[in-house]
Amino acid sequence: MAPLAPHHDGSPLHVSTQTPALGETVRLRLRVPESFGPLSWVGTRSNPNREPRFDEAVLLPSTGSGSDGSADGWQWWEASVEVENPVHGYRWLLVGGDGRQHWLNQLGLSTVETRDHDDFRLVAYEPAPDWAASSVMYQVFPDRFAKSAAAPFDALRAAGELPEWAIAADWGDPVDPVYPGRSKQLFGGDLDGVREKLDHLASLGVDLLYLTPVFPARSNHRYDATTFDLVDPLLGGDEALVRLVEAAHARGIRVIGDLTSNHSGDAHEWFRAAQADAETPERQFYFFRDEADGGGYESWLGVPSLPKFDWSSDELRRRFIEGPDSVVARFLGAPFHLDGWRIDVANMTGRLGSADLNAEVRRTIRRTMLDVKPDTLLLGESTNDAASDFQGDAWHGAMTYTPFTRPLWSWLLEPGSPAGGGLGFALQQVPAFTGDDFHAAHLRFAAGFPWRTRLATMNALDTHDTPRFATHARPGALPVALGLAISLPGIPVVWAGDEFGLTGVDGEASRTPMPWGSETSPEVAPVLETYRSLLRLRRERPVLATGGIRWLAIADDAVAFVRESVEESVLVFAARSAATLAIDSVALGALGRLGELGELGSADVAARLFGTARVEASAGLVTLQADEAGFAAWSLPGVSAPSWG
Repeated sequence: MAPLAPHHDGSPLHVSTQTPALGETVRLRLRVPESFGPLSWVGTRSNPNREPRFDEAVLLPSTGSGSDGSADGWQWWEASVEVENPVHGYRWLLVGGDGRQHWLNQLGLSTVETRDHDDFRLVAYEPAPDWAASSVMYQVFPDRFAKSAAAPFDALRAAGELPEWAIAADWGDPVDPVYPGRSKQLFGGDLDGVREKLDHLASLGVDLLYLTPVFPARSNHRYDATTFDLVDPLLGGDEALVRLVEAAHARGIRVIGDLTSNHSGDAHEWFRAAQADAETPERQFYFFRDEADGGGYESWLGVPSLPKFDWSSDELRRRFIEGPDSVVARFLGAPFHLDGWRIDVANMTGRLGSADLNAEVRRTIRRTMLDVKPDTLLLGESTNDAASDFQGDAWHGAMTYTPFTRPLWSWLLEPGSPAGGGLGFALQQVPAFTGDDFHAAHLRFAAGFPWRTRLATMNALDTHDTPRFATHARPGALPVALGLAISLPGIPVVWAGDEFGLTGVDGEASRTPMPWGSETSPEVAPVLETYRSLLRLRRERPVLATGGIRWLAIADDAVAFVRESVEESVLVFAARSAATLAIDSVALGALGRLGELGELGSADVAARLFGTARVEASAGLVTLQADEAGFAAWSLPGVSAPSWG
């Protein structure tokens, strides 16, 4: 059992405002267990304008039954810090009565000075919309989700008028993983088909629909757009998107689209104009090489069908991302009314060699969104360490795999599982993690984000670019994985088909047409019920969206943490096999005063929310025990914290 440690995070328990303004004074609070020992000085160390500054904290009056400043075995300290920069980093310094020093940052407690990179952060930029953190996201790949009765694909196929690039397939055909079928095989899903299945999303508890690209292209994935001016007629055209968004909004489901800010397709009208005439404005939209350098043009990872944008072009910015007439603005306004964008390859956008215009591009996109429709969400794809781009100046959250997906896979997949080319693994095998490894990897990458960026970052078990999680999951691991997705800070994501138990060995094989009609089959029904139950738990417990987080215990096969607010706490226990964890009862606040309780659920103290694991209190310990792999959660009393006054 690990000793109790001081704790702080960016949640409302510890920070007086989630939306500070530049120049505003923010009150910050630190919780210190009484067992930590006497302290002679407590305060924060900031680094405004790259010059360190210390602000001393004061011990707050008691709100509980302990000694001065204590509640349930914890002392509360408060410091006031002025937000001097748009991103204002800080850490805590604790000086013991014996002269010992401890630093506390997002990675935890350290006896040596820590890096600015891992500091807590106050962010004075415009925040994400209020609804972002509480969202449950569902990702749809339109060609493979559902076909309406009037799907354009069927009529065009019957008439022999499908695009010349398309390889027609029936809904029950297997996915062809080899080029050209890999990108050219077309099953014919359309946006009216998505609209007709919105009741399914609502039954899951989904309130945010993410559509991969809907623009005309020469592939089934449509990341090679031929224009950004209209919705692909194969998907039903502009009118179908309008119908889908209206129907989704009527059910309380928001809809975001997908834009490729790094590249277009080589058949895009801009690129064709650029190739045809070196004097046209569109020539400046792309990176063309001089003949002396071999000619040609730059493209995404050398793929010639995806020519790369040169964002030094003012005209490209005007047409695509800047102002009310841009592509970004047009689809947020009438008649489409999208609720935001996910930006593809956001990490590479504007970057090539010595050029780096990424910050200018992302800030321009966000400024346009604020001007046109402020209550919208902006997510950026960044498959690896995304922290430097995600400090709150533009992207509200990340579609990234480092804080959650990759650590999760390494802990919960069968040892030796192939990576299938997904998730950005350098080697084609998923490394095996213990619970300590999972926690360390998660914390290392999450620590680079401001708190509110973490809340809007996607917790995805898998996506359209990866193998399906279920393909190589350990027995009983699905509820564990989904439980962590809904209970760790971030937006839980369902990649369409996961709730049906679909598998797939790589990103292409995971893009299987949805098996509609199998919902009540014995193979699918239990999986669907797991998704519905856990997503409902997320929706019904606001603390899982915005509450603080404290890690309580970690072992090879199990982890435990608590999400906290004044109103409620939720205790989480995730085990990949039979496991037992012991926790000091003081770590659970009010439970520290309750003495011998036996099985807590029977004492109406810890109300079971999910799972079959047991929790017991005895002799100052809380013991969590699972007989097999599983996810469990209990509702606990809220934290006894001093009021902000």
